[in-house]
Amino acid sequence: MALDLQALTQAQRDRLALIELRVRFLGEVRRQDLFGRFGIQAAAASRDLATYKDLAPGNLDYDSKNKVYVRANLFRPLFDFSPARVLTWLTRGYGDQEPVKQRPLIASEPAIEINDPSLDALSVITRAIHRRSAVHISYRAVSSGMTSRVIVPFALADSGSRWHVRAYDRRSQEFRDFVLARIADARFESGLIADEELPEHDIQWNRIVELEMVPHPANMSNPDTIEAEYGMTDGMLVSRVRAALVGYMLRRWNVDCTPDHSLRGGENHLWLKNRQALYGVTNLILAPGYAESNQQR
Repeated sequence: MALDLQALTQAQRDRLALIELRVRFLGEVRRQDLFGRFGIQAAAASRDLATYKDLAPGNLDYDSKNKVYVRANLFRPLFDFSPARVLTWLTRGYGDQEPVKQRPLIASEPAIEINDPSLDALSVITRAIHRRSAVHISYRAVSSGMTSRVIVPFALADSGSRWHVRAYDRRSQEFRDFVLARIADARFESGLIADEELPEHDIQWNRIVELEMVPHPANMSNPDTIEAEYGMTDGMLVSRVRAALVGYMLRRWNVDCTPDHSLRGGENHLWLKNRQALYGVTNLILAPGYAESNQQR
């Protein structure tokens, strides 16, 4: 008699969902992952892996040398996870249970996602990050349309409006951000990674910039409101951000980056007080008022 996923208990389905998440997006799963996450015994973890193999017979292979279950070539997902749930699990380490819709405790509306990435492409990217390998991608660039390139990904980054992968780009020979939703296709590239392609050589990623933001001197007639909203101390919010992500953060928060706080708009609640901290940051075209004020000088 064939196994039925819905006939299992919710706890069993949660454990099977974790098996699939790990093997789909990291490329491997061990018994320790199950009893470490759920507090079950090793024998129970073995039964869960056997059950998953029965339900999805083409999804797992066993690597006897390393004693680990790996993703099979004929992998077909058993669970229907949303990209948002997957990215939450990958980047925050929770939300790994079976994807079921639950009624909210109070009326609420989530943010509208307009750029969900392909889970198939994402799974290649995340497995490449996990095992440090290169990936060949078909990428839709704004300036040049569909392009083909090889990247060496090492981290995911949320800009607040869309997800990126940080990677070394062999085409430009520099570290760059790639929008996940613009990756049309991804497949593994054979060969070793060169030393200069490793994340420790990404200066913008490894540099930490300390930003000092205050209520906008011209736009905010009640600065104490902004101080309370942003949890400021002594009228200032200090945020430490990777240089590679500074432009995204300043754009997301609409921080006025002009030297004389000259942006006039209701959306500009904050002004960057220590503008000199931006020296050497490469993505400042995104920073409100920064590019314009530089051109005027």
